[in-house]
Amino acid sequence: MRLYRLTTATLFQWKSWVISLVVVGIFPFILPQVSYATENPALYKPAIAQTTWAMALLSAIFWGFFTAAKLGENNAKSGVGEYFLTTGISSTRQLVEMWLSLVTFLAPLPLISAAICIFAASPSQADERGMWIATNLQYSLLFFLAIAPLAALAMSVASRFGAISGFVTSAGMAIYGLYGVGYLKLLANLEGNALLKWIWAASPHYHFADPTERLRYKLGAVAWDKFPLLIAYFGGILLVHIALSRLIFRVRTTA
Repeated sequence: MRLYRLTTATLFQWKSWVISLVVVGIFPFILPQVSYATENPALYKPAIAQTTWAMALLSAIFWGFFTAAKLGENNAKSGVGEYFLTTGISSTRQLVEMWLSLVTFLAPLPLISAAICIFAASPSQADERGMWIATNLQYSLLFFLAIAPLAALAMSVASRFGAISGFVTSAGMAIYGLYGVGYLKLLANLEGNALLKWIWAASPHYHFADPTERLRYKLGAVAWDKFPLLIAYFGGILLVHIALSRLIFRVRTTA
């Protein structure tokens, strides 16, 4: 795990993770203070919950994917990837070790978000509090399953086409899966276009991993008999991204 240790040390030295930590850990308490939530105390806790997960998504997309892309590009251009290849560490293992290193910094984001929502924004009623905790724990796992494969894809695309391409690819897919598919479905229903409906069905539905609406309206946790279906869905996307990432990834600047 030499490359894992090297990548982890590099990420720690870059210190950009501090910004992400501040955004997720502090902004949820600051932003509601400058919003309409201060006018109605009943809205303050929901505002914290909504802001917390929004900040986690923004951090994962902008910090996580950009960092992944930068790692992938540096590994190919600096000669580090080729060096480790000569020491017997295959391309696949290099991708896995760099991805695991990044995941070490990404995994705390949903955990911090869930902790803030549970300890700072839980409903006062006991039955609602229990459902609130379950919802946040469920979406911590879904959040990770949705974001982690996209980080590997950003890393792989960047190793071949550059950091900007890697970042834009994963960030674009995430934003489309979170928000774009909703507009696509609306357009498909309005026009009755079968092609658009097929594209919508084949699209990655990352909005299933966004708990904002469920927390805002206190819809409760996903039924436990249906939750494995969501796990399987994102697991399938994970397998697709693993195959694509390995196919695209390279450790040299030239073929």
